[in-house]
Amino acid sequence: MFNWLDALVAWLVYDTIGLDATTHWGQALHFFFYDSVKILLLLFLITFLMGIVNAYFPIDRIRSFLSRNKLYGGEYVMASTFGAITPFCSCSSVPLFIGFVKGGIPLGVTFAFLITSPLVNEVALAMFVGMFGLKATLIYAVSGILLGTVGGYVLGRLKMEPLLTDWVQGVMRQAHMEEAYEEEKLTFLQRLPGVGREAWGIVKGVLPYVLIGIAIGAAMHGFIPTGFFEKYISKDNPLAVPLAVILGVPMYSNAAGVLPIIQVLVQKGIPIGTAIAFMMAVVGLSIPEAMLLKKVMSWKMIAIFFGTVAFFIILSGYLFNIIL
Repeated sequence: MFNWLDALVAWLVYDTIGLDATTHWGQALHFFFYDSVKILLLLFLITFLMGIVNAYFPIDRIRSFLSRNKLYGGEYVMASTFGAITPFCSCSSVPLFIGFVKGGIPLGVTFAFLITSPLVNEVALAMFVGMFGLKATLIYAVSGILLGTVGGYVLGRLKMEPLLTDWVQGVMRQAHMEEAYEEEKLTFLQRLPGVGREAWGIVKGVLPYVLIGIAIGAAMHGFIPTGFFEKYISKDNPLAVPLAVILGVPMYSNAAGVLPIIQVLVQKGIPIGTAIAFMMAVVGLSIPEAMLLKKVMSWKMIAIFFGTVAFFIILSGYLFNIIL
């Protein structure tokens, strides 16, 4: 479906509007239209599926089970591993994050997923093997899952539930108060209209944030030249790793999209750990993601999330430079 969507957007931007695919505006508008439709479809579909899950599965029991830490930290590993096998960018992971929070999954566990999901996926790992070899790929994959696991655990221990926005807390209260889905007499088809209305209500609630976030990402994608950053993260700068992370956050791409850039940076002499830290910042943290998260988190919570993840990315970058 997304291949069909890409062709449709290309026809709209390049053939109908008449923009050149090599121009800044052409790239930016293509990015905006494609990602807007893609993320809104994902948001509705995932919220709809979470509504079905809430209708048939005892979410309260699952939440209670995870909250009692019966897995001794295994729930963070499971969420982080699940994030690794979902091929989403940082903004596309937000709908799943909203669904997890709405379903009552502990916040730290949802953060473990949100951190890992954009960092590690099968497409990126396949490209990583061809560019940097099996050893670097294995280290990257394991470190990405560990980063999500440890980051999720640390963020969970901070007890930031009060920093969720009134909107998401209201959605959570509504989900717990709804009794219609608990009526065993309702058939699957009878439950679907209510699930659909709830999913559409959530999509309408986050729509402005989605469009603003994607617009920012589209502007960065189309107008910020990648070569601009190379001179600031050379191997001669001892602060190259944290600087690479700071420079990577404003950019927005998925792992597969940024990996060719990372290969060029390494070929030009930038240490692989610095380059990977830059990549992690690009795909794992972004201003568009922050705009999407603003619907469910306060700015303080977003700052804590970004700061914690950035710290672990910087630490990973220095470790990569030592190991590789």
